[in-house]
Amino acid sequence: MSSPLIFIDGDQGTTGLQIHEQLRGRTDIQLMTLPAADRKNPAHRAEAINACDIAILCLPDAAAREAVASIVNPRVRVIDASSAHRTHADWTYGFPEMTQGQAQRIAQASRVTNPGCYPTGAIGLLRPLMEAELLPKDYPISVYAVSGYSGRGRAGVEEHEGPNAVASSQYRVYGLELAHKHPPEIAQHAGLGFRPMFVPSYGSYRQGIVLTIAIEQRLLKPGVDGAALHQRLAEHYAGEPYVQVMPMQAPGSVTQLDPEAMNGTNVMQLSVFANPANGQILLAAVLDNLGKGASGAAIQNLGLMLAQ
Repeated sequence: MSSPLIFIDGDQGTTGLQIHEQLRGRTDIQLMTLPAADRKNPAHRAEAINACDIAILCLPDAAAREAVASIVNPRVRVIDASSAHRTHADWTYGFPEMTQGQAQRIAQASRVTNPGCYPTGAIGLLRPLMEAELLPKDYPISVYAVSGYSGRGRAGVEEHEGPNAVASSQYRVYGLELAHKHPPEIAQHAGLGFRPMFVPSYGSYRQGIVLTIAIEQRLLKPGVDGAALHQRLAEHYAGEPYVQVMPMQAPGSVTQLDPEAMNGTNVMQLSVFANPANGQILLAAVLDNLGKGASGAAIQNLGLMLAQ
């Protein structure tokens, strides 16, 4: 029996390059990519995607939709790393640890949509708390996050590392039109009753995310505090190798979070900070936007699908 054929469509971008780099030494699969001359040829791309067992799409949204529309072979399975299908009812959301049974659903799916890097952190924090009804469904959620410039894709890397790069220490907040594509994804998969506020930003470092969500204890049910939220997260992710819930520390014992702490891994670290004296709680996630937030998640999902 021949090894499964994996087609990476779009292996020139930041996510595709990392997926190819991590898979190319494996002997249990065959890798296929398109030569540079064929990458924009619809016929060649359609031929490649219909010949593979699993296609990993690392494309802009419109191109990802076109690639999926070209599939006529019913045996082809897809992992889409774009945001084209993240809220689509017919696609399985590729966050294995999100809820009970999700890993098995991914393993059996023919269409898997990779989560966004920011939503991975937000949903990872919120979904277990919403399921346990520790946060009200109508809680006014605000998500604040900073990513390395690679979160902008090839354009961000080129701006900071290309031949015309200019040294910059700027920190940039964006999404000021409050219409970013991630809030619907976060709301749907975290189980929120309303669209969350989402304030993203980029730092002048290559990769890594710190994402925080502030919680006012006075808006929670009586008896629900930081310790209860932490306990729920710890129970939900117990035994999960790629999501670590950090021990809850006394106020002031942890003074900072490093967005680059998880770089080069597929691990996301979750933390809960609380100050009972002022009734405030901070949920935090640290992950690599090119790891658990992109290529690492795709490879994790690929492993589940291959094992089925």
